[in-house]
Order: sequence, then structure tokens, then C-alpha cells
Amino acid sequence: MSFVVTGTDTDIGKTVFCAGLCAMLGARYWKPVQAGLPTDSEVVAALAGVEIVPERYRLKLPASPHQAAAEEGIAIDPAALTPPNGPVVIEGAGGLMVPLNHDTLFLDVFARWQLPLILCARTRMGTINHTLLSIEAIRARAVPLLGVAFVGDANTESEKAIVQFGKVKRLGRLPVVEPLTPARLSSVFVKNFHPADFA
Repeated sequence: MSFVVTGTDTDIGKTVFCAGLCAMLGARYWKPVQAGLPTDSEVVAALAGVEIVPERYRLKLPASPHQAAAEEGIAIDPAALTPPNGPVVIEGAGGLMVPLNHDTLFLDVFARWQLPLILCARTRMGTINHTLLSIEAIRARAVPLLGVAFVGDANTESEKAIVQFGKVKRLGRLPVVEPLTPARLSSVFVKNFHPADFA
């Protein structure tokens, strides 16, 4: 089984979540579009020790993919983004509505792929609004939504509200992992997520 992992925003912990999920499932990792260095693939390789599928586009500027590509004089071709054979965990760049070029959002590519999508959401203030809006966008494009994975300190009321109003499965919550080592991440991940939910 392969999965797409996206988020309600950028820098919310998607890559660490992906590393934990790859390690738990023994899946490969693919970041189709990388904007900014060092790469998320390097982070996952260090934390999970799994096979890394090379990026289709590796861009230097830490910005929206369409902007980072333009800075290098190239245009991202969404048709060139084809999921590798599974099992593989595929991490998007930023949130759902991130532009890949002037007419395609990452969400458009997710809709074409039709792979189960995991939405990572912060537990901080504002997460209810951001997450419910993201869920509506996912369903509007008929993308199969597996569930929401929360990232951060416990916020029980916000999580319950998202599950209730979003009518979505709560997959678990990844707390802040300190120190962030492969062994520590693996231990924390398996305590907070269950392989059966990703079968």
C-alpha cells in the first residue's frame, strides 16, 4: 500500500511523520518535488534507514515549487510526476494548495493519483480552521482521505472538534520527539500509531 502525506501548512512535521511511517511500514520514501536544501529525503534516510526514491525535481530555493522552479529557469511538468511502485510514502511540498506551475496545484496531482491521503495537522491554535478547510478541499477533489495525523503537544478539544466536524478518522498524534534519533522516533511512533490503520 502506498500513501500520500500532506499538511495543513508548511514546516508542521510532515517529514518526521513520514520517517516514522516509513520505518513502521518498511516502505520506501519519495518526495517528488523538493524546494530547499538540505533535502527532506536526507532527513528521512537518516531517521528511518529506508530506501529513498530520488526526487523528480530538486530545487535550491526554499519557496513554493513554482517559484523555486522559475528561479532556476525551469517549469515543473505535473505529468512527469508518477508514483513509483509501492509500498511508498509520498510527501507533498507544503500544503494542499501549493502551486507546481501556473495552472496546477499539488492537490490536482493528488486527485489524479487517487492514492490514500494522510493529512498532517498541527495541534496549535488555529488548527481547527486550517484542518477543516483542508478536509473540504480534499473531498471536493474526490481524493481518498485516510485520516488526520496530529503533530505536536496534546490538544484534546481541538482534535475532537476536527474529528467531529470533519467526519474524519484520527490516526494518532506524533508528539515532539526529543532527542530526535531513529530509535527514539521509532519507539514514539509505534506507541502512537497502529500499523492496522495503514493496511
